[in-house]
Amino acid sequence: MMKISVIIPVYNAEKYVTQAVESALQFDEVFEVLLIEDRSPDNALEICTQLASRHEKVKLFQHPDKGNHGAGATRNLGLEKATGDFIAFLDADDYYLPNRFDAEREIFRNHEVEGIYGALGVHYYSEQAKSQYYNIFGDRLTTVYKRHLPHDVFAGQLNMQGSFGLIHLDTLTVRKDSLKKMQDLFKTHLRLHQDTEFLFRLSYYLDLYPGILDKAVAVRGVHEENRITKVDSGIIKPASTKILLWKEVHDWAEHEPTIPQNIKKHIARMYRSFEIANAPVPKKWGMIAKDLITDYPGIRSGLYNINFRKDLF
Repeated sequence: MMKISVIIPVYNAEKYVTQAVESALQFDEVFEVLLIEDRSPDNALEICTQLASRHEKVKLFQHPDKGNHGAGATRNLGLEKATGDFIAFLDADDYYLPNRFDAEREIFRNHEVEGIYGALGVHYYSEQAKSQYYNIFGDRLTTVYKRHLPHDVFAGQLNMQGSFGLIHLDTLTVRKDSLKKMQDLFKTHLRLHQDTEFLFRLSYYLDLYPGILDKAVAVRGVHEENRITKVDSGIIKPASTKILLWKEVHDWAEHEPTIPQNIKKHIARMYRSFEIANAPVPKKWGMIAKDLITDYPGIRSGLYNINFRKDLF
């Protein structure tokens, strides 16, 4: 039987973490549930302490200084403490469905498979959350639209294969030993999008296979306090956060000698399009004029970036 370590970073999630833990404990394959508490301002630490005392499989950890270090460092601590053969992730305000590991039981029998991803559903915790954010998430699945071979997943996530879709961390399961291929795990200095950046690099170094893509295997909980919801809704300007993401991807790609030049050029153009998107209007047009001369295809591809087009005129 598989031995899965489920890593749950906990911050400001006292209302939701019990449901997350119980959704993970329903599976015999779940060997342990690691709650990594990140100095929440609410009562989450006390709830986590109760869960750890009530359930033998639940283990509670904090950072050595008991401080707040963000989701990236918190997940890294979970990876350090995990003792299972497989790793799965779950946000503290989300939860697993009963079919969460159905594909894993079969596909991981092939030892060449290093990771599996599936589809994520959505649940609104309140009518207010639904009225605010339904236009963003609707009732749609967050999923990869077609069944791709592993060598296509990296390019697909970089928007190089048309409409690829999205992988969500809640639906990912990986062999723990395979993570040794990655020099860095989650980038701790990225306060947002560190999961996206991690998935980009993971899909480059590891062979990731599709699991269940047409039905949800886990559920995103949408509520008013969710930080990434505020980014997706435009309350926080997307370009200002994604420019940091694409700078990180660009810097990594430039120092990874095995990445083909055409992919490096595409990443540089994505980074540049977010730089332009985030620039003040006068500077924006100066950057566009310069790139029209030096990199016309880059400007043309940048027009597909909604943040690039917004407020252009």
